[in-house]
Amino acid sequence: MNQINLDLSHMRRLLLGFLCLALGSITELSAQPWGGQGGGGNRAQMKVGRFYGKIVDETGKGVSYASVQLIKMSFDTTTRSRKPQLIAGQITADNGDFSLEKLPVFGNFTLKVSVLGYADFEKEVTFGLNRGGQEGGRPSGGGAPSWSGGGGRSSWGGGMAAMAGKFDKDLGNIALTTEVMALDDVVIEGEGSTVTLALDKKVFRVDKNSVSVGGTAEDALANVPSLSIDIDGNLTLRNAAPQLFIDGRPTTLTLDQIAADEIESVEVITNPSAKYDASGGQAGIVNIVLKKERKIGYNGSIRGGLDTRSGYNAGGNINIREGKVNVFLSASLNSRASTGEGETFRQNLLGSPRTNILQANENQFVGQFISLRGGMDWFIDNRNTITFSGNLTQGKFTPYDQISIHTDSLFASGITASDALRISDSRRQFQNLGGSVLFKHLFPKEGREWTADISYNAVTSDGDGTFETDYASFMTRERQESSGGSQYVTLQTDFVEPVNKNITLEWGARGAIRNYTNSNASYYYQDADWKRAVNFADEYDFTDAVYAAYGNLKHQFPKWGYMAGLRVESSQYTGELPESGDVFENDYPFSLFPSVFVTRKLDQQDNLQFSYSRRVNRPSFFRLMPFTDFSDSLNLKRGNPNLLPEFTNSFEATYQNILTKGHDILVSAYFKQATDLITTFQTTELIGGKEVLMTSYANSNNSIAYGAEFTMRNTFSKNIELTSNVNLYNSRVDASNVQDGLVNEQFTWFVKENLVIKLPAQFRLQINGQYQSKAAFTPSSGGGRFHGWRGITNTAQGYTLPYWFVDVAVRKDLFKRKASLTVSMRDVFASRRTGTYTESTFFIQDSWRIRNPQVVSVNFSYRFGKPDTSIFKRKNNNINMQGNDVMGG
Repeated sequence: MNQINLDLSHMRRLLLGFLCLALGSITELSAQPWGGQGGGGNRAQMKVGRFYGKIVDETGKGVSYASVQLIKMSFDTTTRSRKPQLIAGQITADNGDFSLEKLPVFGNFTLKVSVLGYADFEKEVTFGLNRGGQEGGRPSGGGAPSWSGGGGRSSWGGGMAAMAGKFDKDLGNIALTTEVMALDDVVIEGEGSTVTLALDKKVFRVDKNSVSVGGTAEDALANVPSLSIDIDGNLTLRNAAPQLFIDGRPTTLTLDQIAADEIESVEVITNPSAKYDASGGQAGIVNIVLKKERKIGYNGSIRGGLDTRSGYNAGGNINIREGKVNVFLSASLNSRASTGEGETFRQNLLGSPRTNILQANENQFVGQFISLRGGMDWFIDNRNTITFSGNLTQGKFTPYDQISIHTDSLFASGITASDALRISDSRRQFQNLGGSVLFKHLFPKEGREWTADISYNAVTSDGDGTFETDYASFMTRERQESSGGSQYVTLQTDFVEPVNKNITLEWGARGAIRNYTNSNASYYYQDADWKRAVNFADEYDFTDAVYAAYGNLKHQFPKWGYMAGLRVESSQYTGELPESGDVFENDYPFSLFPSVFVTRKLDQQDNLQFSYSRRVNRPSFFRLMPFTDFSDSLNLKRGNPNLLPEFTNSFEATYQNILTKGHDILVSAYFKQATDLITTFQTTELIGGKEVLMTSYANSNNSIAYGAEFTMRNTFSKNIELTSNVNLYNSRVDASNVQDGLVNEQFTWFVKENLVIKLPAQFRLQINGQYQSKAAFTPSSGGGRFHGWRGITNTAQGYTLPYWFVDVAVRKDLFKRKASLTVSMRDVFASRRTGTYTESTFFIQDSWRIRNPQVVSVNFSYRFGKPDTSIFKRKNNNINMQGNDVMGG
């Protein structure tokens, strides 16, 4: 049966070849020219050709994710000149294979190959089929075309066999060489490397990170240089809260709602240009790039894992591309159970008698979420593409805390002690539904393009919690119920116009509207009944709208270049308390955000860049919501609806040196100055006739932060890669407008190491470690667990405590690297204790917490696919046609 299939395929090729001959003869008899204005010669072209081969590195190993393009010069009717035209393109498979199909069989082509970390490759290729020895013109001698492949006229049967054999051409192994330097975007990457260093951003391949396998984005980003994740999932970049993007757009998802196995890479942009959203304050942008393939054929993976805290995860993804349609779909299920403990010691400086309170807590946390993501790319033609995508994430979290409270009352006659037990039992569930449409148009002019997109996200959540405190002689009980939701709509358009080869203009516009609704009810138990605490603002609505336009000018010279841009944003915030009718507004009708970048190529190994940008950090929903959180009686929290945005001027100088092959260093010095910095602040107030301490938020006068960051990548003997990140900075917060003389200054440093060792027998060892000293302010991104309340923010009344941790993982590749088994342990030495020291006129407090140390995870993944859709065509046509050679005898 297989032989019959081969013969049928062979006969089809003979018929196609005969048709080509017939068309050529008819054209000649009709005295019509082969060529012609407007590419009329293409009428004789039969798109039955195929080039295939394999992209390899200097050692002969296949290079995945390489871009392979086939270019042909053709006449462009728009510009009335000959222009390069993209005939076909593809991304190589995991083993480096590629296959370009349905190609015209006549003419000369240019094969271009490019991939990060390697020098671009170009090669002239042809099927070797000439029209009578004169490509693109009238056949010589007035006869029919010669199908001899450039070697003269052959016999009828032999020519047909040779012609059919040339329709499939194996280009063999194409070896790439490691790239040394490129001016605009200096890239340092070798095979298997996890880091790409550039002057304007750093890119980290999270899909190669063994430690985070089976976890969430919290685990993945915790191991990325320059970034820090506290135990509540709050993200910081250089000790400031960055803007979180997914696939280049702001997101409503939090880090604990994103599976680590769905992430391909993380881009860290410390000082974004005017092209980007101005939000992000003193930090920049962290862009999470999710996995999505565009390989011809189908490919995907499945995965699953367990850990020693009874957590589990499962998921998979698949991508199918055929012709002009590319479809992708992925799903993830994560369940995590964690335990933790902590202590808080407080010396109250107010009240009579004075009291010292020691609070020890044990907590448990169980959370599950399921995520579905899918979409479709429609390649309308070579110049127009539409992408549809959507996502659905649902989850439920149930934190449980047991707090033992020991109180010493300091009477003049002596100390009286009392004990209490507080139980906090909460539940929260949420749903995030989103979708987007992206359109991209390429113009005939090289580099000129227009993109437009619209996205929509809707989030709903509800939860409740009970808080019982058992004293020796009585018990107090509180209850909270909450529900809410948000709608987030963004529209954006961008245009790129190359003026010439050295000057490029960019401009665009963006609109973003967020609507939040939140309803909270607080109750206390009295006289055998639940009574609502009506003195709190239980309902809260707000609308936040930002409209922006930007323009950038890029100018490149032989040794240096610059980019200057200006972004204009109009923002308006309106909040309302429906029960009281109170309205809060912040209106900034016209804000300017300039940016300047200057890049200098010092020599072949050294590059220097200076940048400046102005940015804004708008207060998050949980910082604005005037709702009291009672989950911790010693740490009551409430938002401030009167908060203003903080504005930051950021300066940065970056130096990059390519020392030798495999050894690179990136050094950045930065200075940031902020006005109206959002900080935490403690005050006292009466609740239920009792004076309590309340933590809220206020705008301080200003703050400055300056420091230096060093990122180094060192590769030793091709088997050991060490990425080091060191950050040294000094910060000063002036909150004298909140309290006279309140100024806090602190020097802070942290170091992060990522060691990868390739062992024999396809084993891979990865060790990650981090140390951070005490910090004056480590802001919360508002993206952590527990409604965003926990976590630390900028403070002028204390500092965070030092901490360190080490994660380790071992990975074994199986089945010719189609599968892998990973065993990992997080916080190996149970040393990741985070805490704070706070000192005010009301109290002095020390606190620390630790969560989920020494968790062991085991994860398995399997990759599948068939990227070569013409696999059944791959055979030796000359051998299969040997029986027909008698035709030429």
